[in-house]
Amino acid sequence: MTNLRALSVVLLASSSLATPALAQTAQPQTTGQSPAPGTNATDVTAPPPPVQQRQDGLVPDQTEIIITATKREENLQNVPISVQAIGTRRLDQLNISNFEQFTHQLPSVTFLTAQPGVTTIYMRGISAAGSGAEGNHSGPLPQVGMYLDEQPITTIGGSLDVHIYDIARIESLSGPQGTLYGASSEAGTIRIITNKPELGVTTGRVDGELNTVAHGGVGGKLEGMINLPISTNVAFRGVAFYQRDAGYIDNISGSRTYYSYAQDAGFDIDPVTVTNAGLEKRNFNDQTTYGGRAALKVDLDDNWTATPTFMYQKTKTHGVFFYDPNLGDLKIDRFRKEPFNDRFWQAALTVQGKIANFDVTYAGAYMDRPNSGMNDYADYTDAYDRLYASYGGLAYFYYQDAAGNQIANPQQFIEFTNHFKKLSQEIRIASPAEKPFRVIAGAFYQRQSNAIHQNYLVDDLAPNLSVNGFPGTLWLTQQKRVDRDYALFGEASYDFTPNLTFTAGGRLFRYDNSLIGFFGFGRDRNGPPFNAAGSSRTGVAACFTEDGSIVRDGTGAAVLPPAVPGSPCTNLGVFDNGAVRPKHADGHGFIHRLNVQWKPRTGIMLYGTWSRGFRPGGINRRGDIGPYNPDYLTNFELGWKTSFGPWRWNGAVYHDKWEKFQFAFLGANSFTEIHNGKDARVNGIETDVSYLRGGLTLNAAASYTDAKTRGNICNVFGDETDDCTEDDDFISAPSGTRLPVTPKFKGSATARYTWPVWADVKAHVQGSVSYQGSAPSSLRTLVQLVGTGDMINPNDPNAQGRIHSSTLVDLFAGLDWPRWNVELFTTNVFDKRNELSRFTACGSCTRALVVVGRPRTIGVRAGMKF
Repeated sequence: MTNLRALSVVLLASSSLATPALAQTAQPQTTGQSPAPGTNATDVTAPPPPVQQRQDGLVPDQTEIIITATKREENLQNVPISVQAIGTRRLDQLNISNFEQFTHQLPSVTFLTAQPGVTTIYMRGISAAGSGAEGNHSGPLPQVGMYLDEQPITTIGGSLDVHIYDIARIESLSGPQGTLYGASSEAGTIRIITNKPELGVTTGRVDGELNTVAHGGVGGKLEGMINLPISTNVAFRGVAFYQRDAGYIDNISGSRTYYSYAQDAGFDIDPVTVTNAGLEKRNFNDQTTYGGRAALKVDLDDNWTATPTFMYQKTKTHGVFFYDPNLGDLKIDRFRKEPFNDRFWQAALTVQGKIANFDVTYAGAYMDRPNSGMNDYADYTDAYDRLYASYGGLAYFYYQDAAGNQIANPQQFIEFTNHFKKLSQEIRIASPAEKPFRVIAGAFYQRQSNAIHQNYLVDDLAPNLSVNGFPGTLWLTQQKRVDRDYALFGEASYDFTPNLTFTAGGRLFRYDNSLIGFFGFGRDRNGPPFNAAGSSRTGVAACFTEDGSIVRDGTGAAVLPPAVPGSPCTNLGVFDNGAVRPKHADGHGFIHRLNVQWKPRTGIMLYGTWSRGFRPGGINRRGDIGPYNPDYLTNFELGWKTSFGPWRWNGAVYHDKWEKFQFAFLGANSFTEIHNGKDARVNGIETDVSYLRGGLTLNAAASYTDAKTRGNICNVFGDETDDCTEDDDFISAPSGTRLPVTPKFKGSATARYTWPVWADVKAHVQGSVSYQGSAPSSLRTLVQLVGTGDMINPNDPNAQGRIHSSTLVDLFAGLDWPRWNVELFTTNVFDKRNELSRFTACGSCTRALVVVGRPRTIGVRAGMKF
């Protein structure tokens, strides 16, 4: 509570600086872009004049929504791509503060998550999620790009969950956006556009919330914004937030017995039982998020504006956000404390101006994101104790202490850190938007890296069974990954007639992704000593020596110093002139977008698109597996955008071909592997409709997605180019298998009614419903033996089950004064278990773990504008 009190003092102190005469009484629908140099912000962001209601109760047109999806400011209804935009007002009305909440309103967006900050996003069903390998720190690059204003914030390990407050809008761009947004926008792009500083205006707001979660505890948040003029050509805007989300998962009493399988197999081993006594706790998955943003708008002269911004956010969690349905509703048994800290900061600069009558934009950013934590890995120990029973179980295989005795607690746990860094630079030029021939062109560079540390520990593990120099470490991953992207891009549009426009765009790209470091075990139990510690055949034994060869048990050869600090040596890389260099996966190519746009009459726009997107290839962090290649998405799309008085109806139908898609899964030793699969095809339709009449507002959106593989995907240990025609081949996913994660149908609807109560006080009620159908949780649905047709499950890919369907209902009611507002709300009214993900902890694990959204939450929130 100390942080909460401190934040409230700062925000209340800031409010004392406000000048009430300059306060705004409503939040306008702004573009989120800096106003033109030399102009006042109120000239371009003021609310439109009141709409005159006709005698029939209809309004001539709805409020215009300006977006920047095409890197120009344009009316949403004039942009010939499938875009959904959630503006400031709707974000506030829906009480949206994080990624999970706003995706309820975006039917083409789905995701997998294990906990906050570890999320992989999908759009239009383009997903090949394996068995818990998605979002891995060295997994494939994301397929959906995430932007904060002009800067990409997609990292190797997934997307940032940016706290949503004082946001102008969220734009969701479906389908390949590679020509303008690059490699990680193969299936789509999500853009979070912040409100920018306003010149000559002193304004602000403070909002607070208190809530209670069913089956859980009490949480809340405090948020504030202030906009201050510093001089006639400089303005400042600052945002601060603090949020505590109560837990709702209970860690209950649990126990595991080990070595009994070996005893049953005839080995003279005494079973041991491990309990989690002392770790039982109700509502142990609490989360705290705090941080802020700061931005300046500086008019350098009449033509040029600079907008430097800085954002910091930190998230701390305890416990886990999944449960085991076999143990009871929202129950789990964990054997270690599992803290997780995830923070990031980003410094960005956008410079906008004119050269002659051409608009020039520079956007650059540097982001630093370290995270760290600990994971209980008891499920892995459970699985391998069974698998090794015929060898004497874990006690015989490698779980012994320094005296050679079986370990009393053989459970593994993981200490990990990742350190993501990202530098992006883009410069582009755009010709005048009012001309019949328009061009936008630019250059882009990005470098992102991840320092990976994964330490798999066992209490009391013998030093000679540990990784060399790391007592107690059974397995170590210490690697550095660097991904570089270079691109030249452009789009040109020509109006053949006032109602017919053709657009052609392309992106010439090059990528260079590298990986270097160490992975594996220490000594082999039966091998001779190596440097007084020993080595196995997959860890230290595979390290590079001074002559470029690799160590094998018994050689006693000296190894080269580690290329990545914190590792015993290097076994993942390429020997070159007496040193080890990173392994590289590089390539280049060209993607395109062709579009035709037709406006047969006012209020109707039709378009057709043929576009391509891509995702770069990369290096498998398991050194004995080859690199994986890029995959490509070809999109054919027909869409419409219509406005009829109070109605707005947009939609698109599409056919996508996903070629040689990258497929990540947990292979041998539950180690992530990435291969290229076959092709897949996706057919779908997405639509959204809105209605505004008087005080009634209706919004609805829905999508139908039919996504299936084309061709058999062979067993994970085979050649991914094989057609699975040989006897003894395994078919992991037969042709026609549904792509995972995305349901066939997803939709949401919101109704809001506002009416005057007295004087300038208004009341409102609002209800929303969101539905998501069931979906496979993994692409690996079965394993079929070619030749006999037998169904076998060596790793039981069906264990984690399907993601169940769910329907959520939210209700709101409140009062709004010109400067104050108060609201009561209930989300997830019927307390449904909306499943976000299902997974197993390792490749051979069979316990299904289910990640769910928050149970029913009841709360009150209040705000003040000044």
